[in-house]
Amino acid sequence: MVADLQAVELVAVIVAVPGGVPQVLTLGAPIGVPALPAGPLEADHRSLQYGLRTWVERQTGHPLGYVEQLYTFADRERAPARERVVSVSYLGLTRVEAGEPGWRDWYQIFPWEDCRDGRSDSLYADLRARLGAWAQASAPVAARRQARIDVAFGFGDAAWAPENCLQRYELLWEAGLVPEAPVGAGPGAGPGEHELPAAGQRMLGDHRRILATGIARLRAKLQYRPVVFELMPDTFTLGTLQLTVEALAGTRVHKQNFRRLVEQQHLVEPTGATTAVTGGRPAKVYRFRREILAERQAAGTKLPVPRSR
Repeated sequence: MVADLQAVELVAVIVAVPGGVPQVLTLGAPIGVPALPAGPLEADHRSLQYGLRTWVERQTGHPLGYVEQLYTFADRERAPARERVVSVSYLGLTRVEAGEPGWRDWYQIFPWEDCRDGRSDSLYADLRARLGAWAQASAPVAARRQARIDVAFGFGDAAWAPENCLQRYELLWEAGLVPEAPVGAGPGAGPGEHELPAAGQRMLGDHRRILATGIARLRAKLQYRPVVFELMPDTFTLGTLQLTVEALAGTRVHKQNFRRLVEQQHLVEPTGATTAVTGGRPAKVYRFRREILAERQAAGTKLPVPRSR
């Protein structure tokens, strides 16, 4: 049976960090299952990115700033038989005020990704046991499955890597531990039977997979491009900058190492002002040196994201 191409869909992963909380722009919540902003590529869209910007602004009223193409999703299982939908996804970074409608904390969607206060003993003990049972359920591939689990989740001798967000989600999906897993996934008979108690918020279709792809891309880019400044206000303290990086990465960074690296790369410059908003002694206020992008073509400018055990 030959499937007909029904549509080229444009999907947006739009990220902001208001109040130090990493959030993604969604539609349909809280009444229905949240979805990422999306719409079909239309004949009068002069480019894919133009179409994306048009749909996001039409659906949310929120104009986009920084945007980059993320990935194209075209698996046959994404649509009913005889249909084929190709989804071209984009990652966008923006700034919003806390409390604006439509924005959702991404750790409500991926609770296992937040390791800033250490990994929850109860959550990760449950994860490890359930994934281990799934690995051992198929003897011919048990060793390979267990190796994937260890690398993705930082078990055994492997280190936790923040950018492995997509691999972690896909393993949970394969193991039938999230509600959107297909019938027959995992060691049980159907979806939901072995679902994690802390499985996170389900999203429309495969939008959670698309979001995981966006988070993985952003976390990886933090290590070699100063993209975090697209999410920061025009002026900020180094403490606020560090908290934003930690919120995005889901891990803590060493304060002195962080400040040393920021200063060594000349990413920021003091404004001459100070603020006492932190409650302690006045902190210096900084701004991002945008000319650094032209000087270095953004190469080698990075912020530290640690590997945690």
